[in-house]
Amino acid sequence: MFLGVSIVADRFMASIEVITSQEKEVTITKPNGETSVTTVRIWNETVSNLTLMALGSSAPEILLSVIEVCGHNFDAGELGPSTIVGSAAFNMFVIIGVCVWVIPHGESRKIKHLRVFFITAFWSIFAYIWLYLILAVISPGVVEVWEAVVTLLYFPVCVLLAWIADRRLLFYKYMHKRYRADKRHGIVVEMEGDLAPKGIDVIMDRKFSGGSNSCPGNSSNVTVSVQEDNEAEKKKDAEMVQILQDLKEKHPDKDLEQLIEMANYSALVHQKKSRAFYRIHATRILIGAGNVLRKHAVTHARRSTRRGNQDDMATCSHISFESAQYQCTENCGTTSLGVILEGGTGQNTFYVDYRTENGSANAGADYEFSEGTLVFKPGDTRKEITVGILDDDVFEEDEHFFVRLQNLRLEESGNETGTGTPPKGRLVEPLVANVTILDDDHAGIFTFGQQVLRVSESTGTLTLTVVRNSGSRGLVAVPYYTEDGSARAGLDYEETRGELEFANEQTSQTLQVRIINVEEYEKQENFFVVLEEPKWLKRGISALLLNQGNPTPEEEEARKISEMGKPILGEHRRLEVIIEESCEFKSTVDKLLKDTNLAAVIGTHSWREQFIEAVTVSSGDEDDEERTPNCFDYFMHILSVFWKIVFAFVPPTEYWNGWACFVVSISAIGFLTAIIGDLASHFGCTVGLRDSVTAVVFVALGTSIPDTFASKVAATQDQYADASVGNVTGSNAVNVFLGIGLAWSVAAIYWEVQGQVFRVEPGSLAFSVTLFTIFAFINVGVLMLRRRPSIGGELGGPRVTKLLTTLFFFGLWLLYILFSSLEAYCHIQGF
Repeated sequence: MFLGVSIVADRFMASIEVITSQEKEVTITKPNGETSVTTVRIWNETVSNLTLMALGSSAPEILLSVIEVCGHNFDAGELGPSTIVGSAAFNMFVIIGVCVWVIPHGESRKIKHLRVFFITAFWSIFAYIWLYLILAVISPGVVEVWEAVVTLLYFPVCVLLAWIADRRLLFYKYMHKRYRADKRHGIVVEMEGDLAPKGIDVIMDRKFSGGSNSCPGNSSNVTVSVQEDNEAEKKKDAEMVQILQDLKEKHPDKDLEQLIEMANYSALVHQKKSRAFYRIHATRILIGAGNVLRKHAVTHARRSTRRGNQDDMATCSHISFESAQYQCTENCGTTSLGVILEGGTGQNTFYVDYRTENGSANAGADYEFSEGTLVFKPGDTRKEITVGILDDDVFEEDEHFFVRLQNLRLEESGNETGTGTPPKGRLVEPLVANVTILDDDHAGIFTFGQQVLRVSESTGTLTLTVVRNSGSRGLVAVPYYTEDGSARAGLDYEETRGELEFANEQTSQTLQVRIINVEEYEKQENFFVVLEEPKWLKRGISALLLNQGNPTPEEEEARKISEMGKPILGEHRRLEVIIEESCEFKSTVDKLLKDTNLAAVIGTHSWREQFIEAVTVSSGDEDDEERTPNCFDYFMHILSVFWKIVFAFVPPTEYWNGWACFVVSISAIGFLTAIIGDLASHFGCTVGLRDSVTAVVFVALGTSIPDTFASKVAATQDQYADASVGNVTGSNAVNVFLGIGLAWSVAAIYWEVQGQVFRVEPGSLAFSVTLFTIFAFINVGVLMLRRRPSIGGELGGPRVTKLLTTLFFFGLWLLYILFSSLEAYCHIQGF
């Protein structure tokens, strides 16, 4: 039965993960007025951990308490409350003891959000102090309505205070903050537990305080920009980039798909996870369903491999111009344009018409009008269109005209027909070719093709083209050099300087600049390539006329004409080159960030997927390599396959954003919990145990086993101890406030309506609560002592210290069980 509860709780926690991972878009306004849109989670992490997450992990205990009261005519029972207290003791002592021990030797884990931990730890202990007060002090033996309702209301108060501490509201905002500076992102708030990076400079007024550019004068003008919201996302991007870079260095022989799979799994392992995820992950390993992280990474890789080119080029031929742009000089006579055929079966004959169209160049004056039909027979892949170019001696701007492809036809059995359905051929871009006629009566205007060029940092050697327009006569040299912007020579690119030589009638020349690839995510740095005044190298008649002194009127007129033909710089003499992150690299990182959404990892999309998972046995190994299931995996699968199939009928988390799964699974948990309560009572009667002892020892142990495995995984995989230690204290508080508060509120109100009081004998419950409270204080004190530098944190540390702490916590639990059992059988006096 406990196995069945664990499996349906798996479904329940998956629905909670999907619900709490819902996101919304928000607009952020920067100090300079610019706005950007980003996505944030709707649920605050602290609130979700203390509400839905805690409800999910504690649902069996909470529902057992409520069902016991309602099923016993609203009389108090021992099984439900004792299970809650016993489960709290197991969580506080055994689970934390296990987490202390499983940390690898020499490592330690520290709680990061210490304020939130103090809040939840206080409430987890206060909850049991409050239980003692209402049972044995305020109204001994009677739980009044106000006491029960206040117990229930403590739950939202606990959540509110934890949220205030997490958001640093009220008095928390006046508490000490540490600041650290990032050269790219400005001043960043450093929280408890944050590891200060090396090589930090403090930035003031966009200047580095330690450098030669420090801002002089009055330091009161310092502007500090606190960027808390974006830091986590930027840190996640940087971590993903680092994972990819490390894997590339470690496995240079792996292809991109293999690296993506490995990076996906590595990112999932090291990513901060919710309590729901750890519970689900532990349960699925326990029941032979496999390592959920490894299964997701492998499944995604296989899906990516199967996903190939889905276009129709296998059966449909694509016909287009070889290039969208062509150039020729005015005196070339003719120019040729290539038309290519790609794809298809190679068994069809295609006809395609072409026709020239005027642009700034006119047919008959600048070029010869041309039209016709190209025939592609089986096996043909390229044809040429030839157009005549007309020359003149008049200086003029460069001109252009167009050649268009149209009216594609297919020949079948000697008759022209349509291209068929599905089509056997189609015209694709470029359908229109732009032909530029370069005037050859001028030395030329030298320019870049554009003012701004964006390039990928993975480009390597960047080739830039300088074009020569409006003439191409003479041998001309164009000096050039690179100039720093935000990009720095030697860091982001290699400094380049030189001259480009244009031969007579040469219309373009290239220069090269090497881009240094540092694989930086969301990079955007710029530098400039500048052209200097062109120089005539081969002095023809025009150059001689320009340099001649005391010219005659005829020579002066010729000189003016020659002046118009002198080489000059065009509009884009200064090219801005913007270096961005590699598109492939960024898309890979973005893809990995999307694929590491934990809700997608543990959620389900269809009933078919759930039933396949239910009957499939997988390995639960934590190794990086995929392994075959072992004997233990098969044994646990056989033991739990009935429950797997039964709860595969629960709606997938895809439906209603997880709420359908939430409602159905919590109903199933309630049904099984009611059966467990009856079975536990019958078991106690059979072996002669009281309900309080059965609850503290057996029922609490059965409901807490999945939490033990979940906390173990969280302790080893998380960088901090919050997920394994902090969530234990939150769960203990929720157990009392919801489990006992809700059950006793219902019963107290019922008896108040009946004109009677709700009686709860203090007895064993008050004694167990007092004993747990004393031991809990000792437990928290030991954890705080372990934060000393000699140990390093609440979890892990030196081997001897780990062993002593674990044995001490286990000893507290055994003493708790021993004293509670002795009191239950009146061997020692309780209350």
